[in-house]
Amino acid sequence: MTITRQPVAFPCSQDWLLGVLTRPEKPRRRGVLIVVGGPQYRAGSHRQFVLLANDLAAEGYAVMRFDYRGMGDSTGEPRTFENVGEDVRAAVERFLSEVPEVTEVIIWGLCDAASAALFYAHQDPRVAGVVLLNPWVRSAQGEARTYLKHYYLRHAFSSAPWARLFRGELDLGASARSFLRNLGTASTGSKGTLPERMADGLARFKGRALLITAGDDLTAKEFLDAAQASPAWRELLQSPRVTQHRLPEATHTFPRRDWRNQVARWTSAWLGS
Repeated sequence: MTITRQPVAFPCSQDWLLGVLTRPEKPRRRGVLIVVGGPQYRAGSHRQFVLLANDLAAEGYAVMRFDYRGMGDSTGEPRTFENVGEDVRAAVERFLSEVPEVTEVIIWGLCDAASAALFYAHQDPRVAGVVLLNPWVRSAQGEARTYLKHYYLRHAFSSAPWARLFRGELDLGASARSFLRNLGTASTGSKGTLPERMADGLARFKGRALLITAGDDLTAKEFLDAAQASPAWRELLQSPRVTQHRLPEATHTFPRRDWRNQVARWTSAWLGS
C-alpha cells in the first residue's frame, strides 16, 4: 500500500500548531489522532509515534500526530495536559479537513496524553474511541503508596540494599524519614481528584476505549491501584465498551521492538473490531 507523509500547520487561538499526517492511498473511515504526552514532541520516545503511524497507515488508517502549543515546532506558551482541549479540537478539525474519507476520530494517548484524551473525548461527537496507554493519575499520596507497594517492599529483601547498608553507603534512617515525610505530605493533598475526574470523563464518553498497561511501569501500577480502589473505575473497566490488554514485562514507553509491535497489533485489531 502506498503511504504518503505530509506536514500540516493549522491555527489554534493566536498560535500555530505543527504536525505530520501519515496517509494511506485509500483511508478507512476511522482515523487516529496521536496526542503527545509529557514534555516531548510528535516523534515520541525512540520515534514511537512515527513507527506507530507507519504501522497503522499500512493497515489503511490515516494518522495525524502534532505538537501542542509551546512544544516541538508549535508556537505559543507551554501548557499542562489539563489545558490542551483547544489544541486537540484544532487538530481534529484539521485532520478531518485534510482526510475527508475519515468520519470517526480515535484519540491515541500515552501517559498524561491518555488523561487529556479522557478530559476531551466526551466533548466532541466526532471522537468515536480512545486508546489509553499507562494513564497518568499522579498524586503525591498515590505515588508514595505505589513506591511502597511496588518498589520498596519488592526490593526490601534483595541483597543490593543490604550490601550498601553494611558498607555504610546507605543511610536507612534518612531514607525512611524522607519516605514518611513524602507520605505525610501526600496525605494532606487532594486525594483521588485526578482519577475521579478521569473516570467522570470516561463515564460521559459514549464511545469505546482500549486500555493498554505495561507490567513494569510505576505509572501504570499507580493507575491500576487507583482504579481498583475506586467503585466508579471498577464499574467502567468492567464495561463491555472497554477492552484491556497488559504487557507484563514492558516498561513505560514500550521501547522494545516486540513490545511496540504488540501495541500496534492490539491497536489495529481494536480499530477494526
